[in-house]
Amino acid sequence: MSLPISPSWGQPVPEWLSLQQAAAVYGVSVDTLRRRIASGKLRASRFGVRLIRVRVEDLDRLFRAIPTGDDLTDRRARARNQRTW
Repeated sequence: MSLPISPSWGQPVPEWLSLQQAAAVYGVSVDTLRRRIASGKLRASRFGVRLIRVRVEDLDRLFRAIPTGDDLTDRRARARNQRTW
């Protein structure tokens, strides 16, 4: 999943997002992100006393796309071909 944030012209895509930004981009609540951080599923860093930021690449790993349709059929076929009986 690529980051659906379109930065202003000439600006790079941000590497770190606040919990509020990440929640808005990925369509989840801030509490969900906090639970993932507490359980160890999502890495986060503290910038100062109160600011918590998460890396976009860590979010992409956590919120991966679910294969559907042709993608799912292709995956199943590859899995069948790789089995050694």
